[in-house]
This record gives sequence, structure tokens and C-alpha cells, in this order.
Amino acid sequence: METVVSGIRSTGNLHLGNYFGALKNFVKMQSENHCFFFIADYHALTTHPTSANIKNSAKQVIIEYLAAGLNPEIATLYLQSDVPEVIELYLFLNMNAYLGELQRCTSFKDKVRQQPDNVNAGLLTYPTLMAADILIHKAHKVPVGKDQEQHLEMTRVFATRFNRMYKVDYFTEPQAYNFGENLIKIPGLDGSLKMGKSEGNAIYLIDPPEIIRKKVMKAKTDAGPTQANQEKSQEIQNLFTIMQHVSKPETLHFFESTYADCSIRYGDFKKQLADDIIAFCNPLRERILDLSEKDSYIEEIMNKGAEKARQSARKTIAEVRQIIGFRS
Repeated sequence: METVVSGIRSTGNLHLGNYFGALKNFVKMQSENHCFFFIADYHALTTHPTSANIKNSAKQVIIEYLAAGLNPEIATLYLQSDVPEVIELYLFLNMNAYLGELQRCTSFKDKVRQQPDNVNAGLLTYPTLMAADILIHKAHKVPVGKDQEQHLEMTRVFATRFNRMYKVDYFTEPQAYNFGENLIKIPGLDGSLKMGKSEGNAIYLIDPPEIIRKKVMKAKTDAGPTQANQEKSQEIQNLFTIMQHVSKPETLHFFESTYADCSIRYGDFKKQLADDIIAFCNPLRERILDLSEKDSYIEEIMNKGAEKARQSARKTIAEVRQIIGFRS
């Protein structure tokens, strides 16, 4: 069984894009691998250094992931900040990371453009902290999006550099976890190809029915088909893509047929789509609300996850200190 490490952002509610894009695969992945899922609350400080509610934000993320199917009895779910060994490994890796390679990182250059008044050392060394998160558990695989591929490549560089500098074969080179055809991309309600928080086009698992209905009815459409079997615009294709994942096959077939023969009524189409999204999200929303009332249970999960993660991390740090030459 391989070890898999995956970071989870510590802010923002889960939306349908998160659920279909990765979380369903995480649920399957946890039963096939030795999985560590951590809430990246240290990482959040690179862009939100004075977050007023960082603990509650991280706690809410844990609640929503539990509601969506992560099992703390199978996988290890923990807060990054609960494992101080990560920071010690981060320090060791920073000693062997070079300024030029960190400055060339695409995400660093993007952040410099986005927040020119807050170009902090954490942004620069983000790849080494991510590497520490992964290497602290000697991970074999890491599920990453396109925007994180460079960071994973840098993790492999840091791992091999450590081995070479200290003449050991200690860290493995973690590879990307490939979900293959199971990776689903949910588009936005505004005609864009991605559903996301920053895009303002998302339906959240916690959204009440009236909010979901309002969002769907306001979704961007076109003037409608004017000839049989007309190719769909991006806006309409987006709504059909969402329907494909939340509606019954016969419902999707009905509206595909009415679009093809130009008899589709977008109002009816959106109303049905909203009903189906609500039916899909309601069980998840109810579990989120139920778990939100169980403070002691959530604290227990966080404490157990922290201890399991630290057992793994303490072993790695003791061995790394010994390799470098420090007292364990």
C-alpha cells in the first residue's frame, strides 16, 4: 500500500467543482492507499497573514470533508499547524534550496503580480513548505492540479538533492497521483470552464435550496437554438455538463432531445436543473449542519489526526536529524 499526501486549502466552503473534481476520488483513494489529508493553514498565511478566524475556517473545512465522505478511521486528517515537525523539515530543506530556483517558480511570479505589497518570504519558500508537507510522511504519490505540478517537481528536486548531499537513499521521489478518466471538471454558471470561489460562479454544498435556485436561474444562457442539432454555446454546454452529473439519465436525455429539435425552454431547463442540484446537495448539506453541532466529536477527530500525523512525522525528523548529524 502506497503513502499518499494531499493538502487541502484552509479557507472557503466546498462547491460542486471540488466535490466532483477531486473529493469523490479522495474517498475512493483512501481505501486503496495510506492517506494523509492535511488542512494547509500555514500556507494560508502567505496571502492572509492576519486571518482573524483561521481556526474556525480550518475546522469548517474538516467538517465539510467529513460530510462528503473522508473517513478519519481510514485516512489521517489533520491540521498542518498541529505537526511542528513539518516546520523543522521546512527549515532543513530551505538550507538547501536556492534563491534563483525559488524566484523562477511560476506561482511565486504570479503572486508577486497579484499582491505586490505583500511579497513575503513565505511566498518565496512556498515550494519548500509544500515539499516538507509531502516528504515528512515519505509520500509515494501526491494528487495535484495543473497549477501545482511545478511544486511537485521541485519536491522531487529537494528530495534527490538531500539524498545526494548526505549520500543516502532516504527520500523517494513522489509522483503525481493520476486519477485518469475519473477526474471530472465542473464548469461555472457564468459560461467559464471552471467553477470556483474566486470566479464567483459556484454552487456550494452548504447552500440552502433557495440560494441554489436563485443562482441557477441567473445562470448565463444564450438566445436558444435556431436549427436542429445546433452546436451548443459554452454557456449552455456548461449547464448540460452539470446536469449530466446531478440528474437522472432520462432527464438529461429529455432536455438533450428538446435542444436538438429547438423546442427547449430554458426556464424549464433551469428549474429542473436547480431541483436536481438541490436533491443532490441536500444530504451533504444536512451532514454538514449535523457535524457543525458536534464540537467535541470534531475536536476528537482533529486530536487523533494530529497524533497519527505526528507519529509519522517524528520518525522522519529523527532519521533526518541523524542523517544530517544533529542529536535526535
